[in-house]
Amino acid sequence: MFYYPFSPINPAYLLTQQLKENTLILDFKYGDVTGDGVFDIVYLIGEKNFGEESSFIENIRLVIIDGATYFVEMISFESDGGYNPRLFLGDFTGNKVDDILISIFSGGSGGMSWYYIFSYLNNKVKKLFDYEVYNNEYKYQVNYQDNYKVEVISENLMKKYIIDIQDKGEEYLSKLYDENGKLKEPIQGYVNPLSGLYPIDYNGDRVYELFTLRRVIGLYNADSLGVVQTSLQWKERDFQPWFEYLAVYGSDIKEKRI
Repeated sequence: MFYYPFSPINPAYLLTQQLKENTLILDFKYGDVTGDGVFDIVYLIGEKNFGEESSFIENIRLVIIDGATYFVEMISFESDGGYNPRLFLGDFTGNKVDDILISIFSGGSGGMSWYYIFSYLNNKVKKLFDYEVYNNEYKYQVNYQDNYKVEVISENLMKKYIIDIQDKGEEYLSKLYDENGKLKEPIQGYVNPLSGLYPIDYNGDRVYELFTLRRVIGLYNADSLGVVQTSLQWKERDFQPWFEYLAVYGSDIKEKRI
């Protein structure tokens, strides 16, 4: 059972009195992140230059107000600038205490985003997920092959996927293949860093897993060949892959088929 402690002081008002004039409360959530059975208040704050039309936010920080003591904890992280920053509270580890997911869109042409998950159990800050660590740890190979195929290898999971690119068009394919479908020279693509990460309770047990998206890139960033979809599940000390798929884009059909 959770309860809200009574206080004549509004925590949001208390917080805003300590911030710079250009600092905004970007998002906030209620939940028990300390594990004491009392709802805490979690804020995402950041700074914006009000003289500019851009919606870019910088110096984004996490602020936790302990619901029982009103102790304020401010947490910084490395990638602290971007667009549309938001919070999600949920149990990712199975200890029945809310963890804190932070999502920030980079705004770049690659469609990448920054993601962090923090635990604040017993008022101790612990980082459970860092998008940069994940991007660097999980590696892929993207190799063009003869006969208009692209091989994607997931090195960590030791999985291989094949993408058929015959529908890419003659102009695209003629630059890469001869008239017999043989590659003119070796060509590699790549897999982009995270562009999406979503909390999903697959098992309906109120413990959330992570659903991640990474684009498979061919010759250039706008040349998307597919999307690696990996689901992560907490295992003792970190998130581990649970299952992984490669989704491919469909091509248009000129006539309706029955």
